[in-house]
Amino acid sequence: MKYIVHKPYWDFEKEEAWLNEMSARGMALSDYSWCRYVFTDSPNSQYIYRIELLDNLPTHPESIAYLRFLEENGVECVASYMRWVYLRKNAADGPFDIYTDIDSKIKHYQRINLLWSTLMIVEFIVGGMNVAIGIINLSIGEHLGNFSYGNIGLGVSLLLFGLMFLLLGAPLRRKIKKLRQEKTIHE
Repeated sequence: MKYIVHKPYWDFEKEEAWLNEMSARGMALSDYSWCRYVFTDSPNSQYIYRIELLDNLPTHPESIAYLRFLEENGVECVASYMRWVYLRKNAADGPFDIYTDIDSKIKHYQRINLLWSTLMIVEFIVGGMNVAIGIINLSIGEHLGNFSYGNIGLGVSLLLFGLMFLLLGAPLRRKIKKLRQEKTIHE
């Protein structure tokens, strides 16, 4: 039987934990698209799930080779969304960690932080431009009806989205800093 769950996540580690909880309840992830999880009953098998942001799209030759390597080692790619891949391994086969060293963890967190930072910068630039256009039109007397106010409203909304992406990246930046300190101590 299929179960569809609509649930937004902004923290991939919390999403992983939730997927592993669902697996412990006998639910196996079978598909994913934005905020939409499809599960099937799987009472006789439990999986360990991991989520990874790839360097390239899953259709890129490097990603295909990497996913094939994982498959050869008992890891299944259940679903992908943009550059995100949802991986699982049978729990009976032992532990499943993608990143076992500090450098690879830092690199993965940096990829995710780059995504949030890029979105943040785009939102701030486009939002700031919209606010500026709206204010300039109002100040020079170019009353374009509601367009000037629309520009300002849209700009403020985009600036708020930029702030959201800034806040989403903050925990990642702290983790990166902590891992770098940990790496320095170990060296």
